[in-house]
Amino acid sequence: MSERWKPSATVAAIIEKDGKFLLVEEHTPEGLRLNNPAGHLDEGESLVQGCAREALEETMHLFTPAYLLGVYMSRFHRPARAGHEAEDITYLRFAFGGDLGDLQPGRSLDTGIVRALWLTPDEIRASADRHRSPLIVRCMEDYLRGQRYPLDLMHTDASVFAASPT
Repeated sequence: MSERWKPSATVAAIIEKDGKFLLVEEHTPEGLRLNNPAGHLDEGESLVQGCAREALEETMHLFTPAYLLGVYMSRFHRPARAGHEAEDITYLRFAFGGDLGDLQPGRSLDTGIVRALWLTPDEIRASADRHRSPLIVRCMEDYLRGQRYPLDLMHTDASVFAASPT
């Protein structure tokens, strides 16, 4: 029996302040890369909750998603390397804009995250060779164009939050 193909669901925070965007620099198998504060959706959380959690883990700042920026897909091929098979991953990214809150003292950055940094749109466009995701520029451009969708476009059924059956 063949296994059903499933994309990896991810969430991303597109955060702008004073004309600059908050990105993270992180270690990856491909080296040090830039990305939006982003990550995989965890079991038992809504898309909005996942985005807020990832932003906090990767930047140490509270983040409150206020709108859906867009839904994006990309595909990534990672060649085989020592001790690891080749990977072919399709990402389904839900990108959110919203309100950046205060830095949370006593927190540390998530494993692999080196630092959070603010870059201008031109700096982001010029650093494309260091981007972890090909969607960084697209999400930023959609933000700059004023693309926004209300959060009530999405619905998370209560069953998502229920305990897993044993």
